[in-house]
Amino acid sequence: MSTFEPIYLSRPGGEAIVGAGAPAEEVAPGIWMSPGLSNSFLLTTGEGRIVVNTGMGFEGPVHRANYDAIDSSPIRYVILAQGHVDHVGGVGTVADPDSDIVAQANWETWRRDNEILAAFRAQNSAFAWVDKVMDTINHVTARFGPPPPQSAPTPTIVFDDELEIELGGRRLHLYATPGGETTDSLVVWLPDEGVCLCGNVFGALFGHIPNLVTIRGDRYRDALTVVDSIDRVRALGADTLLTGHFGPIVGRDRIEWELTRLRDAVLSIHDQTAAGMNAGKDVYTLMREVALPPELQVGEGYGMVRWNVRAIWENYAGWFHHRSTAELYAESPDSAEQTLVELAGVEAVLDRAAELLDEGNPVRAIRLGEIVTRVVPDDRRAKSVLIAAHQRLLDASTNFWETAWLRKKIEEFS
Repeated sequence: MSTFEPIYLSRPGGEAIVGAGAPAEEVAPGIWMSPGLSNSFLLTTGEGRIVVNTGMGFEGPVHRANYDAIDSSPIRYVILAQGHVDHVGGVGTVADPDSDIVAQANWETWRRDNEILAAFRAQNSAFAWVDKVMDTINHVTARFGPPPPQSAPTPTIVFDDELEIELGGRRLHLYATPGGETTDSLVVWLPDEGVCLCGNVFGALFGHIPNLVTIRGDRYRDALTVVDSIDRVRALGADTLLTGHFGPIVGRDRIEWELTRLRDAVLSIHDQTAAGMNAGKDVYTLMREVALPPELQVGEGYGMVRWNVRAIWENYAGWFHHRSTAELYAESPDSAEQTLVELAGVEAVLDRAAELLDEGNPVRAIRLGEIVTRVVPDDRRAKSVLIAAHQRLLDASTNFWETAWLRKKIEEFS
């Protein structure tokens, strides 16, 4: 029986995500962390500097100033651990004109997705990030003036599976980890130092179940590829992990225990979901039934078990859930809902919604309240029920995305 306290107990959801502003901190010999929406790292050598991740475009000036205060030698390499905007956006400020930009070969797919769906993703994520982003922009503007735009870098060095870099006696091994938050995810392993810079390969919060798809809208992550990527890092035997949020995770035995438990948790969710699918269970039944055994409990501050059940189901089976013939056609459920409300009457529907809320079923109350608001958008009683139901769920939530969404909806209905 392990004596380790799970890291997720000390790393809750939303508090982990911060903006740039603090000075860089030396987190391992010759390795400096500059915090931001995702941490950026500086590695110093006698022949120049290496930067891993660059933050958002508006964070770039802070990271660059932090690093120049430590060492003014040329930045020889900028390594991008994944294609998400909070890793690549500051390249234009952080890199020197002749810096090599290093990425995994799948980076082009992620740039294409981001360019095609820029407006869609911005609209669907703003509710969770706008306050933190604006706080950071205001800080940067007060210190440096108007912040630079978001970079869309073009890597000069691209690799498929492995790449070795040596600079000033420092050896770096880069490994592809396509089960990370993006398929171009990579980790940086320093074999002589026992340090792995792993960014968000395990998700935004270490020790928490990763999101196999975020509610802002992304491609599905394959659960078994996630398992393989966790195992690839686990096999390194790292003494220190440097992640995208919070400070270092230190101790080989602790890291081995945490990564083994995380891998087994993802595999358990996958295997239970697959077994349920083969048994003919629908996705909602599985979202209710699939649970982690006590020895595999991990945090749900960013991802959630029930969300991952649905992601696994749909990643394997697609959009057709075999529940209704109407799934095959372009008819929205809204039209049938309107007919039912007209037959039952608005007050009867809302009476039942209020009863469900009193019975401790806020999700079903929301279903009915939303049906009414789609038919009668300004109905004040419906909005009152919806506010109360969302507040009930918010009071019970510790998940970053869930709480952000619930607050957004309460504001909309108020």
